[in-house]
Amino acid sequence: MSPSSYEHDLTVLNPATEEVVATVPAATAADVDAAVARASKAQVRWAALAPADRARLLRRFADVVDRHVEELARLEVREAGHLLGNARWEAGNVRDLLAYAAGGVERLNGRQIPVPGGLDVTILEPLGVVGVIAPWNFPMPIAAWGTAPALAAGNAVVLKPAETTPLTALRLAELALEAGLPEGLFQVLPGHGPVAGTALVEHPGVAKIVFTGSTRTGRDVMERCAHQVKPVTLELGGKSPNIVFADADLKTAVDPFSFLDNSGQDCCARTRILVQEPVYDEVRELLADALNAVVVGDPADEKTQMGPLISRRQLDRVRALVPDDAPGLRGSAPDGPGFWFAPTVLTGEAPDSEAAREEIFGPVAVLLPFTDEDDAIRLANDTPYGLSGSLWTRDIGRALRVSRAVKAGNLSVNSHSSVRYWTPFGGYKQSGLGRELGPDALTAFTETKNVFISTEGPAQ
Repeated sequence: MSPSSYEHDLTVLNPATEEVVATVPAATAADVDAAVARASKAQVRWAALAPADRARLLRRFADVVDRHVEELARLEVREAGHLLGNARWEAGNVRDLLAYAAGGVERLNGRQIPVPGGLDVTILEPLGVVGVIAPWNFPMPIAAWGTAPALAAGNAVVLKPAETTPLTALRLAELALEAGLPEGLFQVLPGHGPVAGTALVEHPGVAKIVFTGSTRTGRDVMERCAHQVKPVTLELGGKSPNIVFADADLKTAVDPFSFLDNSGQDCCARTRILVQEPVYDEVRELLADALNAVVVGDPADEKTQMGPLISRRQLDRVRALVPDDAPGLRGSAPDGPGFWFAPTVLTGEAPDSEAAREEIFGPVAVLLPFTDEDDAIRLANDTPYGLSGSLWTRDIGRALRVSRAVKAGNLSVNSHSSVRYWTPFGGYKQSGLGRELGPDALTAFTETKNVFISTEGPAQ
């Protein structure tokens, strides 16, 4: 696309109605430069605060977010098409992560290392300005995954939200000021990826980039950062398995929302349902019944179980990967305005097909049989990705063996849970680099300085 293609403002559409929610000015490269300059000044003052004062301000930020959970949730419904209940959880996750990060500010400890001839200590120092590039599938929580620990470690943050979902990020920046965070410390710059995103990644005043998005774009971010030897955290695509052994509790294991949550627009979605052959037919019947029961519709309605896809572009992509005549099980979806796609499980795919190995990012899973434990592990690992997954069995020995053998960063045994803000999150292979969340999140936004103090006096 030509540069002129990115000169227009951002138009935010309601994915359920296709109505315009807002028009937002798009940041330019000059805007990014000015924001980084402001952030650099604010960061010096922020890092100089006593740790207790930084922690207090972050807790106050969490409290302000808590008072606005319902407002933020309803804004997320309008701009992202998320279910209202899910959006409330997402706003609450921002609150909880800020509070959790605040608890680490006063515990960001270095070490004293025994050495001959003196005292050796390490000091964890902030990086400076951190650039966070957030995706459209979970705009609020994933923005906070980078922002909260970066701020807690003493950095400033410039956040670029996705073009389609800038509104909750802008509101969070306003709430940060309301909570008393310094001007310039946490800034949000909506804009086009090739303009504002590229300028942020390449800016010499940005010390680190945290990017969540597609593997293809992640490679580009990594390449651009490499020119400055700039550290990156990348949370990229996924094609996660749900491994169901014959001894599993099938009615619990076969949960369609393991891949339908957020309309399948989730890197951790269990979109590869691997089922041991003796129970394959039973699982297929359970899935057929479950898909027929899924209520797809208005995300603001408390009874709705699945909403729309984010955009026309995403809908077209899913349709291209899942033809109408592909063998499978299907639920229903509304007609008319909105970006709707029916819940689908493909049953005629070969294990090496594109649908079975590549991320579709829609409410679509692939059902594949396996014979034994080794076959399950082979199929689970037969994908470029390694983000998450589940396995279901009553055999604890098997659970441990398979967990060790599957190449993924986050696995759940007899559960479909992937993300907890107090445990590490990240992927193997082309699912990304680094880890977010958990007790070590703050240290990912620091440099380790080693200081040796001689106790033997100056050389004679």
